[in-house]
Amino acid sequence: MKAIAPIIGLCAALCSGVWLSGCQLSDATPPLSTPNNQTSPKVMTPDWGIAATLVAMGHPPVAMGDKPFYKEWVGKPLIPATTYDVGTRYQPNPEMFSQLDIDVVIDRAFYEHLRPMYGDLDVHSIELNSTNRVAAWEDFIEPTLDLGRSINQPQAAQDYLDNSKKQIIQAGQTFHTRYPHIKKLAVVQFADTNNLRMFSYNSLFQPALDAMELELVAFADGNEWGFASIMLGDLAKLDDDTCLVVVEPIGDLLKLELKDSLVWQRLGYSFDENQTANKGRCLALLPATWNNSGVASMNVLADRLMNATFVGNTDL
Repeated sequence: MKAIAPIIGLCAALCSGVWLSGCQLSDATPPLSTPNNQTSPKVMTPDWGIAATLVAMGHPPVAMGDKPFYKEWVGKPLIPATTYDVGTRYQPNPEMFSQLDIDVVIDRAFYEHLRPMYGDLDVHSIELNSTNRVAAWEDFIEPTLDLGRSINQPQAAQDYLDNSKKQIIQAGQTFHTRYPHIKKLAVVQFADTNNLRMFSYNSLFQPALDAMELELVAFADGNEWGFASIMLGDLAKLDDDTCLVVVEPIGDLLKLELKDSLVWQRLGYSFDENQTANKGRCLALLPATWNNSGVASMNVLADRLMNATFVGNTDL
């Protein structure tokens, strides 16, 4: 194992939220074998998107950040129990990190401030997002292949891309069979009763919906995270032939507050799956889907849309 930088200090450890006094970790994590007899390095990543893609490619990281919250915000693919949690993504626990047997850290620019903690470990930075105003599938090919090369698995990365594209297209075909009249989707996430994030054309929702032969509707260009902030009342600008997709998490309390909201009532949406068919505007509630996991998130989004229950008027 390469030398790790000294522990940054008690204060930084406490900030990580996972202070482990006297905790010891096994350094016997076996390396992953590759088909061409190369050995995959033992990877730590603070980033959910990179972790998700590694898992989806069949080569999960040894350690990652914020593992307990991954299930709530990202969901799939599931992180194996053998992957250690090193604390928060933005400030991992240095004591925990110093005890890990790892070969390489794979991160992105958002986590650049953590690199002094890694000592002389190799660090590979990969951005699993699009820098274009309108994201396209092609924007995610090279970063995914780069991730495959970084773990000595170029063919696994290529196979993953090929299979993912096929699965997303098939999910679109199934979706159109279930809901032949739905063509346009607006995708939002609630911050509170009046404030929402609307995912825009530079988000991964754009290439995923493209492959599914669906149209993404947005009011403005997205920020670096792929969304624009809107108010609840802005949803009135959606055409009648656009279905609203609400991405979880959304708590029961917020649902109750929306039910009592005059604006929400005027908009005509409802989360009630038992409401009379064609009553109210078209809406679906989607389990948490992370917008920064590249192709891994596109796969999850396509699968969840394919299985989603749309309520209200679906005969647009």
